[in-house]
Amino acid sequence: MTSWLQDLLRAHPEIAFFLVLGIGYLIGRIALGGFKIGAVTGTLLAGVIVGQLGVTMSDQVKQCFFLLFLFAIGFRTGPQFFRGLRSDGLGHAALAAIVAIAGLLVAYGISLLFRYDAGTAAGLVAGALTESATIGTAMDAISKLPIAEAERNALENNIPVAFSVTYMIGVAVAAWILSQLGPRLMRVNLAEECRKLEEEMQGGKLVALPVRREFELRAYAIDPGSPWVGRGVGALEGAAGGDRIVVDRVRSGGLVHEGDPALQLRAGDVVAVAGRRNTLVEVLERSGSGLREVDDKELLDLPGEVVDVVVTNAAVDGRTLRDLGAEQAARGVFLRRIARAGEPLGILPATKVQRGDVLTIVGSAANVARAVDLIGVADRATDVTDMFVVATAIVAGAMIGLPAVHIGNVEIGLSLPVGVLLGGLVCGWLRSVRPRWFGRIPGPTLWVFESIGLTGFVAVVGINAGPDFVDGLLTSGLSLVVAGALTVTIPLVIGVLIGRWVFKMHPGVLLGVVAGGCTATPALAAVQEVAKSAVPSMGYGVAYAVGNVLLAIWGTIIVAMIA
Repeated sequence: MTSWLQDLLRAHPEIAFFLVLGIGYLIGRIALGGFKIGAVTGTLLAGVIVGQLGVTMSDQVKQCFFLLFLFAIGFRTGPQFFRGLRSDGLGHAALAAIVAIAGLLVAYGISLLFRYDAGTAAGLVAGALTESATIGTAMDAISKLPIAEAERNALENNIPVAFSVTYMIGVAVAAWILSQLGPRLMRVNLAEECRKLEEEMQGGKLVALPVRREFELRAYAIDPGSPWVGRGVGALEGAAGGDRIVVDRVRSGGLVHEGDPALQLRAGDVVAVAGRRNTLVEVLERSGSGLREVDDKELLDLPGEVVDVVVTNAAVDGRTLRDLGAEQAARGVFLRRIARAGEPLGILPATKVQRGDVLTIVGSAANVARAVDLIGVADRATDVTDMFVVATAIVAGAMIGLPAVHIGNVEIGLSLPVGVLLGGLVCGWLRSVRPRWFGRIPGPTLWVFESIGLTGFVAVVGINAGPDFVDGLLTSGLSLVVAGALTVTIPLVIGVLIGRWVFKMHPGVLLGVVAGGCTATPALAAVQEVAKSAVPSMGYGVAYAVGNVLLAIWGTIIVAMIA
């Protein structure tokens, strides 16, 4: 049975590839100590197991998957990366760069101490700093070293060994340091500090609220003797205090009027009010309001719509949700979600909107269309991908990255993978400013590029490294545990101390920036859990984009430094 399977997989490595993917994603669901192993590590381990059968795959297959992954992460983070080069993002970008550079230097020092070769050092950087893209750029750099083929293969096979040991250490240690040790180093109560910042950011009337229940449009008749008789629509809209309700239309004297805040209400009028269900019940239906819910089909016959909107308008970039909520174009529209580089942000009045953000808004079709014109471009569901842009960006980026100069035995240049990453960054930025004509890539397609691109690459790496993986793990496993812990701990501590005492950032925002600098999304989740707040996510976007780019480049740099 085993012999038959071995012969089959050797003859058809394409079957082995998909077998590894399936097993890898299954292993990735396993949770250890509250953290999932993840599809990348799971696929690597599955590849190593299948690789023991002597299956091999072409490196060209591996490279194609990796280039798709690099383009995808560049496309996703492009708007935040270029924003980090502007004045309002420089602080976050600078601190993220400090964390990333410190990680490279610590890994280099430890590699010299433990006498690691270039492959093991690159795997240490990739795993401890949780940036899988480093694997690909390091392999590309190793492939260009003027050494014997057997030595080159040995260096490449050492990368997944070091990565597999140090990745889980990097994830777990980063989460503990940032959520537990970080607040102690800063001598703050993280939850209390985030609560205070949220209170400052409220600054009065809320204009956007997280959805705990569905938004609704309800009709209320104004009875004689109601305190709202003779008062304006604007006064009724202010009755909810911190919450937000909007009078969309009013039936008065048999005629239907738009909900102008200056319109005076009269006994017998019927108002159509939009807001959260619990707000409408608690505020408008309380005793003494003189409002009685009715079923006015004509007044309520408004088609509703939920739309994702990409922020592209330069006049909106950098403005707060409070400012946008005060615009006439935002009347009758509610914010359900705001995401930056795929990560949700806290919905607070002082949250600043940036180009490339995706706002999920809800309201009547007419109100939503008006708000879309103010914000940017509706990102409606589609299954069409602009593959011309994808392919052209990869080719153009590769052409930019290929040129190199030789200094001694070392080839210095951007490298093909880094060039493709930059191509993705430019495409992502162009998409954020010119989405009507540039680079439509649906979210599910981007997920395939990013997730399958990376796991497909790692699957081939694991399969080809299989025979040497166990020997390498037995030889260097214990030292890698120590090396991984030090490589992730020292840069994070440096980042926390510099961010607090030099940049003087808010503790919650600071921890989000440091998490972004080492691309540690699980650590961000752990920090937000301790903070009981989404404030840390405010620092993650720009830092994550900068960290992604720098840590990917480190694969090339660490190989040059060690080699």
